[in-house]
Amino acid sequence: MMTANEIRAKFLEFFVANGHQQVASSPLVPREDPSLLFTNAGMVQFKKVFLGQDKPGYKRATTSQKCLRVGGKHNDLENVGRTARHHTFFEMLGNFSFGDYFKEDAIRFAWTFLTEVIGLDKSRLYATVYLDDDEAHGLWKKVAGLSDERIYRLGEKDNFWSMGDTGPCGPCSEIMYDRGAEIACGPNCGIGTCDCDRFLEIWNLVFMQYDQIDKETRVALPRPSIDTGMGLERIAAVVQGVHSNFDIDLFQTIIATAASIAKVAYGDNDEHDTALRVIGDHSRSVAFLLADGVMPSNEGRGYVLRRLIRRALRFGKLIGLSDPFLFKTAGTVVDVMGDAYPELVASREFMERVVREEEERFGVTLDKGLAILGEELDRMEAAGEKTITGQFAFKLYDTYGFPLDIVNDVAGKRGIVADEDGYRASMAEQKARAKKAWKGSGETDPAVLFLELLESGMKSRFVGYEALTAQSRVNALISAEGQAVERLTAGETGYMVSAVTPFYGESGGQAGDVGKVSTLTGDAAVTGTVKAGPELTAHHIKVEAGEILLDQEAELAVDTATRMATARNHTATHLLHKALKNVLGGHVNQAGSLVAPDRLRFDFTHVSAMTPEELARVEDEVNAAILLDAPVVTEVLPIEAARSKGATALFGEKYGDEVRVVEVPGVSMEFCGGTHLSATGQAGSFLILSEAGVAAGTRRIEAATGLNALAQMRAMRGERDEALHLVKARPGELVGRVKKLQDEIKALGKEKEQLAAKLASGQGRDLLSGLEEIGGVKVLCAKVDAPNVKALREAMDDLRSKVPSGVVAIAAEQEGGKVSLIVAVSKDLHGRFTAPALIKDAAAAVGGSGGGRPDMAQAGGTNPAGIDEAFSRVKAAVAG
Repeated sequence: MMTANEIRAKFLEFFVANGHQQVASSPLVPREDPSLLFTNAGMVQFKKVFLGQDKPGYKRATTSQKCLRVGGKHNDLENVGRTARHHTFFEMLGNFSFGDYFKEDAIRFAWTFLTEVIGLDKSRLYATVYLDDDEAHGLWKKVAGLSDERIYRLGEKDNFWSMGDTGPCGPCSEIMYDRGAEIACGPNCGIGTCDCDRFLEIWNLVFMQYDQIDKETRVALPRPSIDTGMGLERIAAVVQGVHSNFDIDLFQTIIATAASIAKVAYGDNDEHDTALRVIGDHSRSVAFLLADGVMPSNEGRGYVLRRLIRRALRFGKLIGLSDPFLFKTAGTVVDVMGDAYPELVASREFMERVVREEEERFGVTLDKGLAILGEELDRMEAAGEKTITGQFAFKLYDTYGFPLDIVNDVAGKRGIVADEDGYRASMAEQKARAKKAWKGSGETDPAVLFLELLESGMKSRFVGYEALTAQSRVNALISAEGQAVERLTAGETGYMVSAVTPFYGESGGQAGDVGKVSTLTGDAAVTGTVKAGPELTAHHIKVEAGEILLDQEAELAVDTATRMATARNHTATHLLHKALKNVLGGHVNQAGSLVAPDRLRFDFTHVSAMTPEELARVEDEVNAAILLDAPVVTEVLPIEAARSKGATALFGEKYGDEVRVVEVPGVSMEFCGGTHLSATGQAGSFLILSEAGVAAGTRRIEAATGLNALAQMRAMRGERDEALHLVKARPGELVGRVKKLQDEIKALGKEKEQLAAKLASGQGRDLLSGLEEIGGVKVLCAKVDAPNVKALREAMDDLRSKVPSGVVAIAAEQEGGKVSLIVAVSKDLHGRFTAPALIKDAAAAVGGSGGGRPDMAQAGGTNPAGIDEAFSRVKAAVAG
């Protein structure tokens, strides 16, 4: 039997042998297409090529593209596991021609691969073409020898493809495989007449030959192209002779892992089989999403990942899985597919840890949510109701993080549905409330402040990589109030835009430059620089003398020391990024940064806190790179050349056709537009100041370099010396001395508690003089000197032993004006009153509340003056 991995390999080998460039799968998060949540087809990474906006350097390409369909037009989530061919994650095999070959070669390649390379039975293959595509119809007869009866003409819905309302489009041709008359849906079963599984579409060939100008206008493209797509899972099912995609080897290994953990057998129970298929599918999606840098969260792509994890856990519950299991099945995905997708192997440890943490976190939530949902469904069935209110469904999500699709899964089995419109309305109301409550920072977004300048096309040329000074004309002045002005005078602040600037505008996590501006009429301090637009830099200035005028020449000078300090931290950030990957693993990716003159902050993807040993290794690696005094080389390259060279792109960043690459040879290479050192040795030194978590799966390191690192070390040394002086220890003895002091403090605290308890219990003999009889019941109410609740309870134990039948109420005033109150009632009196009943009214007198067991209850309050009133209420309750 040919495995799916073998089919993938044969496909790519076949097209490479036929002049195609093998291109690696692009990430599931589209790099340059914000209109898509995830990559959902093989052509996504070539969209700009088809539109003529990019020239990749080859005319033919072949890929095995990882795809995810979980939202919008392509949303297969609800069908996953219930049908034979719906998936969230799948692989799309494809071959592409960018103005090179066209229909005849596309048909020939497909027919040859299917019939000769993987050996499908020719008699089972059929083709569909667009209604008026006589050329394709003739080519199927010429190339494949198909008779007219095996070529079907279908309409626009089935056989015409477009990228959108406008843009490249064209007819397509689908290759169908006859799975046999035994699975036909009836006497009218046939291509174009039913949607049953007998005639299965296995490959779609798109002939891009038109450009849709508008709704009415379609013109021929000068260089027609080819875009094809064949689902690996689907063709593997055909080759392996199985009815369901879930029965192919790629899935069965993952499903077997889940079945083994659950101790169930696949194929014995329909409900169990559905759950196992869902787990198998979602395990693949989860593993690949995490490998591509998506982290679980409550919005966007992260929420899709969280939903998939939680949905898999929900189905795991159905087959008895209560402990974390998804991290194991996701690990099996790496075993099965890691050879074809090395990013899975690189991120395995990280991925499994993230998934396990999500499982553990959601496990408690799932149990609570299911219990609450179950109670509501029971109530609804009893009342004959059929729709869960949107408010209730949203409350489950808002309070317990319970996804709507799980509500629908559970309720659907009992014939009940959720009001999804009402759910969305409740979600919108909450967002509106949050927005109304937020007052904002009061700052103006530079893109808004400089909107008119941007719309006018004003630009400023940055020369700060080569020089720290420049002469240029003042092209715009904006007052602190956001108005365009002709001058700023002494004492005033505002923004200045010049035609040329050596000042780096704040962007990419790097702080903007500071410095000076001088003209014939005045001087100003540049207190910050912002990137108002991709090609527009604005200087925030404070005029110190005279005035700065519009259209005059200005001398701009960056503060050298500050720029250098920032450069030290920026270059060190690159060294840190690489060191973290080396020490923690390839899953580490930058998740945010701040590069300022005094420090650097670096956020990165990692699940657990770093150990002291890991921090030391990272610090050592960065300092070793600094001591190398290696050159820091920058060059501007076409983006694909930069990627081919191995430069690291920041996840989620959007880049142009050309990118600036910053390289420390043999150490680090990243896309970066910031300012850097000329050699690593200029950083001087590197010191990690702190490491902490900032979000689920995201850690943060703060560090310093150069003189700032030296200042931090001196401060730490000063703090250490002061501590040595205070504890009267010599260097090397500090830890031992502090530990000894802690032990002494702990012992003294324990001794204090024991003495307090002894003192409180010793008051018992004297307190008994206050014992009185009310309504035939012995009652003792008394204030006690007790420093804490523990001492008060021990005093109560002593008094209860001395009053075997009766009611005892004692209270103590403690630090901060707080009150502790305890009431005890002997068991023989529980028929008349209990401790919780007596303490409820009494506690109100001291400004508190409480509760407990029938024999003893405890309360706290904040009104010591009310203690006597509390005792009076206890006595009144006993008196009846």
